[in-house]
Amino acid sequence: MANPIPIFDGHNDVLLRLMHKRDGGGGHLAGTKAFIEGTDKGHLDLPRARAGGFTGGLFAVFCPPIERGPGNEQLMKESRYNIPLPADLTLTDAQQAAIAMIAGLFRIEKASKGSVRVCRSAADIDRAGEAGALAAVLHIEGAEPIDADFRMLDILYQAGLRSIGPVWSRSNIFGHGVPFRFPSSPDTGPGLTDAGKALVKACNEFKVLIDLSHLNEKGFWDVAKLSDAPLVASHSNAHAVSPHSRNLTDDQLRAIRDSGGLVGINYATSFLREDGRMNADTPLSTLVRHADHLIGILGPDGVGLGSDFDGAVIPAALGDVAGLPKLVDAFRSAGYDEETIVKICRDNWVSVLRRTWGE
Repeated sequence: MANPIPIFDGHNDVLLRLMHKRDGGGGHLAGTKAFIEGTDKGHLDLPRARAGGFTGGLFAVFCPPIERGPGNEQLMKESRYNIPLPADLTLTDAQQAAIAMIAGLFRIEKASKGSVRVCRSAADIDRAGEAGALAAVLHIEGAEPIDADFRMLDILYQAGLRSIGPVWSRSNIFGHGVPFRFPSSPDTGPGLTDAGKALVKACNEFKVLIDLSHLNEKGFWDVAKLSDAPLVASHSNAHAVSPHSRNLTDDQLRAIRDSGGLVGINYATSFLREDGRMNADTPLSTLVRHADHLIGILGPDGVGLGSDFDGAVIPAALGDVAGLPKLVDAFRSAGYDEETIVKICRDNWVSVLRRTWGE
């Protein structure tokens, strides 16, 4: 069987899943072993990544709510919904969760004996690919672990942080996210706070990617006005195809195009489907429809993949990371040429990271 096309992906939540695995016993070693040796849980681990051609991506640190609200998945199966968001996290709680997940990634790197590498540059990603290693870029989804004076940003950058989403869907001191609302425009509230605007400038100085995926529309335009880097939404889709608050309008897509940026296609079915429903019975042709629309505005150089593995209900036809060749086949069936497929699967991501990081 031919080797699968290499894929670099804009977003996964495997570190959160592995952190929760400690609740079942085994301490930190349980999650490390599960990732390296493989498991039948979740979407992503090293053996399945190799099987699917997944060569790396942005590994998200998402600080979870202290208490999870019941019934959200059921609500997102309705024709209309507006999911209540969890309460704010304290800085201490957010930092403790972030440290646990970041340590988990470093422990995986150490235990893998070279099979997983934390990458801090595009050259690191290239070298990992040449060595057949999984390239992991440290990303924070929701900047709750970062204090208003950015002391933690200095520390996290030295640890390898190269991408930040200022907010998840809940608001924080930096700005306001979009709720999980359908149908809805992404224009759901005020934009960045003064602290959020300062964070954008700090990220530009550090040459850290600013991820727009969970920002509301006013926050998006604030970043577009302030940032001198390519605009990137790591795991978002087209609002014209699925009118979900989490998806991007054509005006936003044009701004991303004009900045030389990128959108990573999210596999979450609630952001793919025209009816906004969280339903695994969603054909891959639905995802290709978003790709068609995004390419129509952004061009073939502005579209990548942003799976949301381990953080979403994805099409059953894909299953998990080992099923990625099925997505490649869906692109081929839709008439995409091999050059475009290779760009979407890997090259566009590495290119925008290289330009953002100043290499």
